[in-house]
Amino acid sequence: MDERFNRWLLPPLLALLFLLIVYQYVSPACPGAACPRRPPASAARRGGGPEEREEEEEAAAMPRLAAKFPFARGELCRRGRVDMRGRHGVVFLHIQKTGGTTFGRHLVRNIHLEQPCYCRAGQKKCACHRPGGDKDTWLFSRFSTGWSCGLHADWTELTSCVPAAMERRGCAGNRTLR
Repeated sequence: MDERFNRWLLPPLLALLFLLIVYQYVSPACPGAACPRRPPASAARRGGGPEEREEEEEAAAMPRLAAKFPFARGELCRRGRVDMRGRHGVVFLHIQKTGGTTFGRHLVRNIHLEQPCYCRAGQKKCACHRPGGDKDTWLFSRFSTGWSCGLHADWTELTSCVPAAMERRGCAGNRTLR
């Protein structure tokens, strides 16, 4: 009996299992009526139709998520100036898994400034000095000062560590870092 099972029944069962697994990965994420339908691009250009009204009704019926921390428009749109020649500076708070490493690299390598950061080939840290200065730095980040406040320092650690770290680096004028 075991030999017949292995020869005739096992291969079709394995094939069926394989097809079920492949279907799970290839099939659409929400089959049938669970998927919200999008109107074709031509219908959107024409001004919609019954499908568009149906989608609007579905959207109105769905519960809206309330903003957990609503910010005023003025707060979101305010502008600040960094006086690089003066005493201002930028402290880069790196939050893991948010693209912070890529952004930090762009900050030292690709930003167009009067005096761009100086990066040597093969080194991870770059020198980001103020225009007209050789010691004073305007950027406090992993790629300019290293891990001066520890690996992935959070807001609390940075606010207590940055002034002391900048004084150790010889940047005594940097007391008003923002």
